[in-house]
Amino acid sequence: MYRHLLVPLDDTELSIETVSRAVKFAHTLGARVTFLHVQAEHASRAAGDADVVRPASPAEYRDTYQDRARALLTMAESAARALGVPCASQVRGGGTPYEAILEVARDAGCDLVFMASHGQKARTGTTLGSQTLNVLTHGELPVLVSSMRELGNANPVIARIREEHRSVAAVLHAWLRLVNTYSQQGGSADVPLMRAMVRYIMEFPAAARRVKGHDQLYKRLRERTAVFHAELDELERQHERGRSLVEAHAALLERYDRSAATLGELRDAVEQYAHFMWEHMGREEGVIIPAAERYLTEADWRAVHAAFVDSRDGGRDEENEAEHRRLFSRIVNFAPDAADP
Repeated sequence: MYRHLLVPLDDTELSIETVSRAVKFAHTLGARVTFLHVQAEHASRAAGDADVVRPASPAEYRDTYQDRARALLTMAESAARALGVPCASQVRGGGTPYEAILEVARDAGCDLVFMASHGQKARTGTTLGSQTLNVLTHGELPVLVSSMRELGNANPVIARIREEHRSVAAVLHAWLRLVNTYSQQGGSADVPLMRAMVRYIMEFPAAARRVKGHDQLYKRLRERTAVFHAELDELERQHERGRSLVEAHAALLERYDRSAATLGELRDAVEQYAHFMWEHMGREEGVIIPAAERYLTEADWRAVHAAFVDSRDGGRDEENEAEHRRLFSRIVNFAPDAADP
């Protein structure tokens, strides 16, 4: 029986689905998991989510990618811990992905490699299928290949939740990059830009509808099974704590603007909030969404979808969403005019 799984993760949107399947499998076996992310080289990167803050140098790219790797692995570990699966994670830089996978598997004492193969191209430009094939042909360990579905086939509610998560994650990456840059280079932080970030987190995506949609999802899942009650309770507590943290960040930012708080305090608060959100999104995508896919009926999904789209205020709502899109674009590109409108 397998006791220790190595789960390589790329930075595509299906990674958390890979995590969910791997963690469920490990839970069934009573096994532990090591997650691995292989960092791409600056020279070989392609346009994608990792470039959302447009790093110009190898050092900037490395720092940005490290933030993304931390987010990905934090989400993965959160999903594992939610099911009681012991876990660890590693990041490897450069080299060929399959070689790094085999090396880490040997060093960590893994007895099975759990990989995804969904036929899409990874961010480095090589297909995940080719890396899977190389692990199969060059390694000695058994490999379990999990076939991933195409994103276009996703449930519209799930697609909406993932889109929300990616948007918030992009702002968090930009926020982290900003405070770390100020900390390294000295000088004062761009308070108007950070106000825009706080505002985006508070308001996106049409907060009232988002809360209503998630509440309906949780309610329907509670009605179908009691297995996830404790996890749903925790996520609901996290929703409240998340709002409190953002409000505290807004107050801290104003104290910083009055020279009553330091840049170090600001950076620590941003890192705390980012880590909190990564864990929250990992639990939701790695545990609750798969559970909903298993237990909810078509009628349940229709009700959840209606909750996400209900209470729209016609043209005003469309104007608000357009404004949020403009705000998002300015934030992630570090535009100098990203002040409060």
